[in-house]
Amino acid sequence: MNRNKTSKIPKKVWLLLSFAAAMVVWYLLSINPQTARSFPNLVVTLESLKTMIDRGVFFKDLSSSLISVSAGFAIGFVLSLPVAILMAWYAPVRNIIEPWIQFIRNIPPLAYVPLIVISAGVGRRPQIIVITIATFLIMTITIYQGVINIDETLIKAARVLGATDKDIFLKVIAPATLPFIMTAIRLGTSTALTTLIAAESTGAVAGLGMRIRSLNNSFESAPMLMYIIIIGIIGMIVEKIVKFLERKFTGWQEKREI
Repeated sequence: MNRNKTSKIPKKVWLLLSFAAAMVVWYLLSINPQTARSFPNLVVTLESLKTMIDRGVFFKDLSSSLISVSAGFAIGFVLSLPVAILMAWYAPVRNIIEPWIQFIRNIPPLAYVPLIVISAGVGRRPQIIVITIATFLIMTITIYQGVINIDETLIKAARVLGATDKDIFLKVIAPATLPFIMTAIRLGTSTALTTLIAAESTGAVAGLGMRIRSLNNSFESAPMLMYIIIIGIIGMIVEKIVKFLERKFTGWQEKREI
């Protein structure tokens, strides 16, 4: 099938084919003796959601994780924006901060969770701190790359025309950096969710990540798999929201059709 023929197939059809392929793979894993315990069939997995609701823990876990992820991401974004701009704009700031950002970002969050717990105690606070650190690092680097990649000619032209630093930031840097900011938001939300397990290993009493660890200890694979799927669904919903905002605010940006 050549490219012209495949391009005529609606995306919804591709989505259905993708879903059907995933269901087939899931079914094969559920009947394979080596993987059946880890991948219960679809019916058993869906029934496990009702079990967790009946236990009175599902909605507590969901709300707890959403609060931690939202708060950690929001703080990480608010901190990353000015830090990234200052790093790109002022060499002394960049020379001091960038090596530490590169150093910390290579350390898995699970490694420094115990230190944060010792300092901040158990509960929601260390969860938010861990997610904030992870999202701050990835978003700072992404936004920083956007600022330094701005065409220097535009900035010089603005200065020649008498623009102040404030004018340059608002009318040149901000619009040019917006696509990178949207990318940073996308990466930041994804990082917040992937850090959830580590963040909720801080003595949490509720949360999707905390429950997955708890279910793992009791070898309840069906609800554990259901919780993993729910985290993935949340990520897909957030991705759709970010894409909508990206189209709304950066619709002027030319993109390659694929």
